[in-house]
Amino acid sequence: MIEFRFVVGDLARTSFAYSPLQEAVYSLRCRRDPARYPHQRPWLRRLGPAFRRQDTELLTALIAPSLWIPDFLTPRPDRPRPAFAQQLAALGRTPPHVLEPGFGAAYGTAPLPPVLRRGLTDPAGFLDRIVRALDAYWQECLAPDWWPRVHTVLEADLAHRGKVLAEEGAGALFASLDPRLSWSGEVLTLVKKLDRHPWPEADIGIGGRGLVLVPTLFAQGAHTMIDPALPPLLSYPARGRATISETPPPATGEALTRLLGPARARILRLLAEPASTTELAHRLAVTPGAVSQHLSILYDAGLLSRARSGRSVRYVRSELGERLCG
Repeated sequence: MIEFRFVVGDLARTSFAYSPLQEAVYSLRCRRDPARYPHQRPWLRRLGPAFRRQDTELLTALIAPSLWIPDFLTPRPDRPRPAFAQQLAALGRTPPHVLEPGFGAAYGTAPLPPVLRRGLTDPAGFLDRIVRALDAYWQECLAPDWWPRVHTVLEADLAHRGKVLAEEGAGALFASLDPRLSWSGEVLTLVKKLDRHPWPEADIGIGGRGLVLVPTLFAQGAHTMIDPALPPLLSYPARGRATISETPPPATGEALTRLLGPARARILRLLAEPASTTELAHRLAVTPGAVSQHLSILYDAGLLSRARSGRSVRYVRSELGERLCG
């Protein structure tokens, strides 16, 4: 059992964020144990040739047989929507002396593979190799197509959780993250299921540090860092993660297609959850300019609403758009 203890003001400091670095590192779990991630198999096959050109010995060893990961590889995001390059630069500033205990905590009683044993004889040099390997993996395997799809899922999750919190309160929010989470008003309790690699019990005081809630496509339940002394973080399974390998859906509904045309009908169907022009373009495999024209027409017709999110504008179906799709 893991308990997060809140004091006055801690709930107000609870926030959401996603982490490109965490998703990149977590995605390596699929290489360790693909059977646990059936919805990821199509992209694993597609990216197989590119992955084999990477530093595969090292990348695979970053994930312990238990699928635990050293905490220093997945630090708590320092902002809601960090860029991968910023997070990777921060990883490169990790004190080298934390590498050995980090891998030791993740591997537990399992023996370290040779690539880790060799690397840890020169922690600073090994850290540089890890950073370079993750950067190449991101640029060649994930950034071109995979991350835009994942980014859309994570943004939609954040929008949904924010709505749940605003409309139903903290208890409903925490229950929606994982049924094993319970909220008493002062303590958030996570009861871990029994498995081969049980987490140790932990009593984590938030103590003004804020709890950051991070959605991920690579978790079967909520979990936290190995070291309970680190800044409080709770990762949880993102909504819609099983859609990551789907091809863009065809326009459905003959009447809607006749009314709007195939392209606009498809976009309206996709906007059940908020998305930006760029995200829609990636999902539909068309140019952002083409998507922008359709979005402008749908918005002017009152079928969409929009709001600025950071540097981008995100669209979602309006009430009229919902009724039309229904």
